[in-house]
Amino acid sequence: MQAFTQYTPTRIVFGKDTEHQAGSLAKQMGATRVFVIYGGGSVVRSGLLERVTTSLSEAGLEWMAAGGVKPNPRLSFARECVEKSKEFGTDFVLAIGGGSVIDTGKAIAHGTANPDTDIWDFWTGKQKVTRSLPVGVVLTLSAAGSETSDSAVLTDEETHEKRGMATDFNRPAFAIMNPELTFTLPKYQVGCGIVDICMHTLDRYFTKSEHNELTDEIAEGLLRTVIRNGKIAIKDAHNYDAMSELMWAGSLSHNGLTGLGAQKDFAVHQLGHELSSRFDLAHGASLSAVWESWALYVYQEKPERFAQYARRVWNVKEDDTEKAALEGIRQTVDYFKSLDMPTCFGEAEGVGVQSDETLHAMAHSCTYGGVRTIGSFHVCDEEDIYKIYKMANKNCKFSDR
Repeated sequence: MQAFTQYTPTRIVFGKDTEHQAGSLAKQMGATRVFVIYGGGSVVRSGLLERVTTSLSEAGLEWMAAGGVKPNPRLSFARECVEKSKEFGTDFVLAIGGGSVIDTGKAIAHGTANPDTDIWDFWTGKQKVTRSLPVGVVLTLSAAGSETSDSAVLTDEETHEKRGMATDFNRPAFAIMNPELTFTLPKYQVGCGIVDICMHTLDRYFTKSEHNELTDEIAEGLLRTVIRNGKIAIKDAHNYDAMSELMWAGSLSHNGLTGLGAQKDFAVHQLGHELSSRFDLAHGASLSAVWESWALYVYQEKPERFAQYARRVWNVKEDDTEKAALEGIRQTVDYFKSLDMPTCFGEAEGVGVQSDETLHAMAHSCTYGGVRTIGSFHVCDEEDIYKIYKMANKNCKFSDR
């Protein structure tokens, strides 16, 4: 195992009706003036917003609410909320929603605590976060794992740049997790969430690091659990047992636990960010649309790792390393298809087959204009990224690749 530091300070409050504890939890964290951020109307229509704000009032806290967060969270909206938050005198941010809402909440917390800094400077690396406000979460979507992670993404819709930023200041103070709050999700969002949970683990699992047995076992067990319960949840989002397993797996998949002691890759996330920012494709769908092409492009870097994944996660019995590796990739792709998730550009809504010129432009943008590479399992430069995009740029089955 490589050296690591494990830090997961988020207090988890899991179970039915736990959203009623939002006010008391925020008060315990020293809150007096709470900025509440949420997404669309479902939070209002379901009564969740009212239940949460009532708990804030009952705890004696002042609050201000702002809705309108969109998927692939927008920089412009986050900036607007920062100004409102500063004017309100916020000392605690409460996010009600999924990853996009939570990431927007983190941006609001950073911007409010650093009133003289434009928040995009944090995401582009021009400034480093050295202070922030505490953030609480009421989770409504099992997917991004942002409720316990040190990361957050923002999208500059003017330049079509989607950037991630990691800092311990992104770790929420608490996360309220009631699986029943996910019961109203449409099938597409459930599928996107399942892919995202898997990918947060796979982007850590495919590593060249050796002798990391316990972390491997945790990752493999989480993946088996997600695959098994995802099959149930995609057919019945009201199945409490399946939805609760997915909710907890989502948090564990991105709090650092499934990659401790190993070098992370995350090339698939970087590849997917280009699709999300350019075509406004849902995050989970962007990941499934590029994973097969990435896997086929890089697996020969260490086929033993892919074979281990196939045998331990998919129960592949093949003794030949290469055949086992390819079978694991095939079964993963088939699983994504069973969730009605795209596995190439041609299957992705709003994307479709792109021109070669666009593929080159995407590869150039993914490298931030040719100044970086992505990944560690196989370090990908601009030409590698272009070739992966080209592989993904059509409607075809696994056998055709």
